[in-house]
Amino acid sequence: MQIQSMHFKARAGEKLADKRLQQNLKKLSTKFVVGRASAITELDDFEGTRDAAIERRMRAIENLDVWLEVFEKEAARRGATVLFAESAEDASRLVVEIAQKHGVKKAIKSKSMVSEEMALNKALEAAGVQPVETDLGEYILQINDNEAPSHIIAPVVHKDKEEISDLFARVHNKPRLTDIPEMTREAREMLRPHFLSADMGITGGNFIIAESGSVAVVTNEGNEGMCTVMPPKVHVVVTGIEKVLPTLEDFATVMRLLPRSATGQSISNYVSLLTGPRGAGDVDGPEHMYFVLVDGGRTGLVGTEFQEMLRCIRCGACMNHCPVYQKIGGHSYGWVYPGPMGSVLTPSYAGIDKAIDLPQASTLCGECHVVCPVKIPLPDLLRKLREKQVAQHLRPGMERIGLTVWAFFAKRPRLYRLATKVGVRVLRMLGNGKTISKLPVGAGWTDYREMPAPSGKTFRELYRERR
Repeated sequence: MQIQSMHFKARAGEKLADKRLQQNLKKLSTKFVVGRASAITELDDFEGTRDAAIERRMRAIENLDVWLEVFEKEAARRGATVLFAESAEDASRLVVEIAQKHGVKKAIKSKSMVSEEMALNKALEAAGVQPVETDLGEYILQINDNEAPSHIIAPVVHKDKEEISDLFARVHNKPRLTDIPEMTREAREMLRPHFLSADMGITGGNFIIAESGSVAVVTNEGNEGMCTVMPPKVHVVVTGIEKVLPTLEDFATVMRLLPRSATGQSISNYVSLLTGPRGAGDVDGPEHMYFVLVDGGRTGLVGTEFQEMLRCIRCGACMNHCPVYQKIGGHSYGWVYPGPMGSVLTPSYAGIDKAIDLPQASTLCGECHVVCPVKIPLPDLLRKLREKQVAQHLRPGMERIGLTVWAFFAKRPRLYRLATKVGVRVLRMLGNGKTISKLPVGAGWTDYREMPAPSGKTFRELYRERR
């Protein structure tokens, strides 16, 4: 997927003006946020479970090379082939080579964000292989001119039922339906022939388990089973190298958090542990199984101040709760991973110079850190990226000048107190008593919201009066 993060500001402005999108994004708070809050209360010791998950994830990451070797050995012992790709481009090339080796003409896919990193569909099409997305959300996006996902769990959250109904009627060439069960049945009817005629199934991997050489795939639709145990003779797993867990016990611990944080469910509808190709006496399963494990910038975080980002379990809770994401959606971020997690991952994987505005796309309110099931300190990581940008002179000139001026006053307490006294009184004059609708030096703020007008007194003055 081509990086478009340099256009963040323009895209965010467009999304803020899109009233339909604003309405659609309310589903985040009414479904995912409320659902998570309810689901975590089911755990006897939620904080203890989080701490255990952190310990298990970091044990794997801090010894990543060791556990990847264990996984490779165990997967190979069970008949699978493990391939490592340094870059996303290398990973796409490997999958295409596998398809060509087995004479594949059609590949059915279960949802995978790593395959978005790889631009896998484009690579397959260029090689004469038809890729078919089978996750309902991804299928909707594919038939809508290969639109990119806007969320890692609910890729089509930015659309409403009416938009999808119009799309189905136009693409399927059938009468327009508006009943959701009827619409999903229509999608199943369109996808069933692909399931029965595909040569290769491609899935992501929520985790790979070192001790058993297995991949864990978690879904709510069951399409991952259709991609792996039905007719496809080849199963290819594409996932990041950081997804390794040492043991099945580790996986069980993390699974107590993943569905609750992602969709507010106690457990996902389908949890598949897939180990090796079809064996003697097996009635289903692929004849060949491959793992393509992608680096794509991940090892560059190992041992650095951003290493904690690698323990992310891709639940999407940070974006569901982020006040910025809730207003602009995922497409504004310009690459595979949106929201707070994307604002760290995109600069880390693709280069900080290609995502200048993403570390700034946060209020640093800390909500993402609070709801993260593995307690990734996202606000701190975003702050560190901002520091790197300043150190590398990547921020705009006026911004650097403004910070220099502020620092000049901040280092001189008396001058700072005088400036703030003048400032709050000027701001009070600009307001109508309660709010400021137009702020000369802050139009980017007041174009979309009103700023509360100060009382005309500084914090120190108010605090002194209260005492």
